[in-house]
Amino acid sequence: MTEDDLTEVRVDQFLPHPPAKVWRALTEPELIAQWLMPGDFRLRVGHRYTMQAVAIPATGFSGTVQAEVLAFETEQMLRIGWQDAAPADGLQVDWTLTWTLQPEGKGTRLFLVHEGFDPDNPVQQRARTIMGGGWKSHVAKRLEAVLDGM
Repeated sequence: MTEDDLTEVRVDQFLPHPPAKVWRALTEPELIAQWLMPGDFRLRVGHRYTMQAVAIPATGFSGTVQAEVLAFETEQMLRIGWQDAAPADGLQVDWTLTWTLQPEGKGTRLFLVHEGFDPDNPVQQRARTIMGGGWKSHVAKRLEAVLDGM
């Protein structure tokens, strides 16, 4: 995330695990539930599913995500569409999350781009700030813990 781009969150994380293992953590429902949110994910373009998390009233987030698999390249890229199932005050979001895996030494460089934040909407900008911090700290640590335990 740069100061100039208010429409996205970017994360760049090195994981000391091979891409095949990181891919499993990104695409196996029981593993996704451990580091992100439980849901009925299936690795199939067009598959729609729901994930449940804790609501964040300050951002208008209801806690229920409606998601769709938009694209994937095995062990390289996964793109998911995200929408809030019941946004507060009619605040509709239409986000895209793209994970890109790049082999690096004996590990994987994992990139996340979470895009679609409205730069003119203060609630979405608050969500961008909170989610940016969450992706980079809490979620990243949980993903590492899942990978370490596999």
